[in-house]
Amino acid sequence: MNGLKFEVLPTTIQYLMADSSLQALVPEWAPQRAVFIAWPYATGDFQPWLQAVEQTYLEIAAAISKRQSLWVAVQSQLHQKELEHRFALAGIDLASVTFVPMPYNDVWVRDTAPLTVQKEATLRYLDFRFNGWGGKYECADDAQIASRLHATGILGDGCRDPVDFVLEGGSIEIDGQGTIMTTRRCLLNPNRNPTFSKTAIEDVLNRQLGARQVLWLDHGYAEGDDTDAHVDTLARFCSETVVAYTASDRPEDPVHQDLMRMETQLKGFRNLKGEAYEWVPLPIPAPIYSEEGDRLPATYANFLIINDAVLVPIYNDPNDAVALSRLAAVFPDRTLVPIDCVPLIRQYGSLHCMTMQFPHLT
Repeated sequence: MNGLKFEVLPTTIQYLMADSSLQALVPEWAPQRAVFIAWPYATGDFQPWLQAVEQTYLEIAAAISKRQSLWVAVQSQLHQKELEHRFALAGIDLASVTFVPMPYNDVWVRDTAPLTVQKEATLRYLDFRFNGWGGKYECADDAQIASRLHATGILGDGCRDPVDFVLEGGSIEIDGQGTIMTTRRCLLNPNRNPTFSKTAIEDVLNRQLGARQVLWLDHGYAEGDDTDAHVDTLARFCSETVVAYTASDRPEDPVHQDLMRMETQLKGFRNLKGEAYEWVPLPIPAPIYSEEGDRLPATYANFLIINDAVLVPIYNDPNDAVALSRLAAVFPDRTLVPIDCVPLIRQYGSLHCMTMQFPHLT
């Protein structure tokens, strides 16, 4: 985002026309059918850290498959056979796992899998365009993950709706009551939808995802994040009323001031009824660096809500315990499952980034 500037308007809250006929994105805390992941492979970007990252994936797979179905994209039938053996050795019940052979470039299915919306008594799967986070990476196969997943029949009777608009799942958060939260750095970036104005983007979010209100964050950036500030590393709806957000308790940290400005802006946000949200700060861990000396995007906000549990990324840092304690208070009826995600951030993503949940019809 070097050199890009964004206008900070007097108010960052834009209200949209309410429409009871709108389809709406299903919130993450709704009952889930399954979680979808794409397994890392030997010739992929995780190759230098494959053993460690596969161990992280095994822990995630075990936690999910104990509670609901797990769908796993694999590169080939041979890849599937290898994983079936490894899953069995790890004590993972293969009856809860469905393997889906398909080509894919990367593992970050939060941004490439379809988004599930509900309209009346039907689920629909929105297939937004994917352009490799603004043309940064090769993505020919990733751009087809949604269509290929739907073509397997695993999603059931719901229709796949292609949407001619670039949007990644990690770039939006919803409260389940008509509010979407996002960042200007991402959705207004000219490397996504350069011909769309802010108003036109809000119209897409309204029509496709049921956004009656869009909250635009002007601040907040996880250093090392290559998605242009996805909101799922910064601020997450835990329910209709509670938001957990990335905070800094170290003034010497280069991101401290920006996160403080984000916190101030967040606390000014209101829901559609004009009510304040409850805000839960999650202080970031101490900086973690790559072998080249670049900071990696470690935040606790990148957790995943599943049936009866929350999978929380940890980073071998004292703030792990702080984040777990605060999230335990937010999710009293769910088990918290800490997952060491240091291997994942080697490729600039974390736990939420590599998963996509699929809800039951409610």
